[in-house]
Amino acid sequence: MFPTYGMPDGANTAWMLAAFALVLLMTPALALFYGGMVRSKSVLNMMMMCLSAIPIVWIVWVVFGYSLAFGDDHGGLIGSLSSFPGLHHTYGSDGTHSGIPLVGTIPAILFVAFQAGFAMVTVALIAGAVADRMRFISWLAFAAVWSVLVYIPVAHWVFSAPGLTEAHGGWIVGHLHAIDFAGGTAVEINSGASALVLALLLGRRAGWPKDPMRPHNLPFVMLGAGLLWFGWFGFNAGSELAANGDAAVIAVNTLGAGAASMVAWLVVEQVRHGRPTSFGAASGVIAGLVAITPSCSSVTPVGALAVGAVAGAVSSLAIELKFRWRYDDSLDVVGVHFVSGVVGMLMIGLVASRTAPAGVDGLFYGGGVDQLWRQVVAVLAVIAYATVVTGVIALGLKFTIGLRADRQHEADGIDDAQHAESAYDFTIAR
Repeated sequence: MFPTYGMPDGANTAWMLAAFALVLLMTPALALFYGGMVRSKSVLNMMMMCLSAIPIVWIVWVVFGYSLAFGDDHGGLIGSLSSFPGLHHTYGSDGTHSGIPLVGTIPAILFVAFQAGFAMVTVALIAGAVADRMRFISWLAFAAVWSVLVYIPVAHWVFSAPGLTEAHGGWIVGHLHAIDFAGGTAVEINSGASALVLALLLGRRAGWPKDPMRPHNLPFVMLGAGLLWFGWFGFNAGSELAANGDAAVIAVNTLGAGAASMVAWLVVEQVRHGRPTSFGAASGVIAGLVAITPSCSSVTPVGALAVGAVAGAVSSLAIELKFRWRYDDSLDVVGVHFVSGVVGMLMIGLVASRTAPAGVDGLFYGGGVDQLWRQVVAVLAVIAYATVVTGVIALGLKFTIGLRADRQHEADGIDDAQHAESAYDFTIAR
């Protein structure tokens, strides 16, 4: 039966209510993280771009988005509009079955909300690549269209849930059998590849890279990173959909990868630049969390340290590529989220262990290259799809309503030009 009906498990439901709240916290946390990274004249605009993802995605999700992502499968590519239109069949009783609709052992409507949080933060991540220069109304249009045409199909390909895509899944989870437990492709690689395309089509900020464009509030950045780490436990361990031993392993791996990545990033900074920075510490934590997102169920706690260490070291080097290749990824969405997402997906094929919840051995544990090639195909497919479709969306907006803010508005401050507000009032009262 699709969906299934019954009585939810109280303990699992309680945990998932908490996990849903943790995941929802991640988008405001990202707003704080990104807000501290931009200049003072752009902080409100950046935080607005992040927070606006919440209502945009939720409206799409309720009306038809969830149904397309988790409805009956069509050819491994997309769900069905007729499965859950307006969230029909996700709450209440249909009069013929006892209990309520379930996903696994939790209320289906709770799973709906939990997964919506994933879509929200994925959309918000892209904003970091276009800081200081994108029209807000164009961002709103882009966020809505991108969530439908890019995020939802990839989410259908990747995510598995009991009673839903576990039996009716998209091609990556159902046919390719690549492992992506909590969204290394759908969230991190998807947003990172799309961010690069949007940044290239939008163009570089005026004065970049010659003019210094330093973060205006590093305490914001540190606090945002800490809150993201906190929320990530719900993101990863919550994806188990149960309060059990596997969720505990996943939570421990999430802690370990973030810790190892922060250390690795700071070591690289010390060796290359002579001093570790708070900005590097915050970025390192995020890189490790990104990398462990797909791999948290397939590696041991020691494997999680390896995943985090590689992600932190590689991403700390990758963020400098934008200066060599001259693309203006303002807040390092590509260098951190895209690169670490790829690292996390590929490390599954290397250090996955059968003793972890996913029960698969990678190359270094005697599993050969069987899992590795599956991971590579999933990564390449999502990169290709996200790149092409994002390009079409961005070009469509560029030649209709326009993408870029007025150059004078950029110079004066996009907060004032787009929102008629200022984050900080330096006027001396008399």
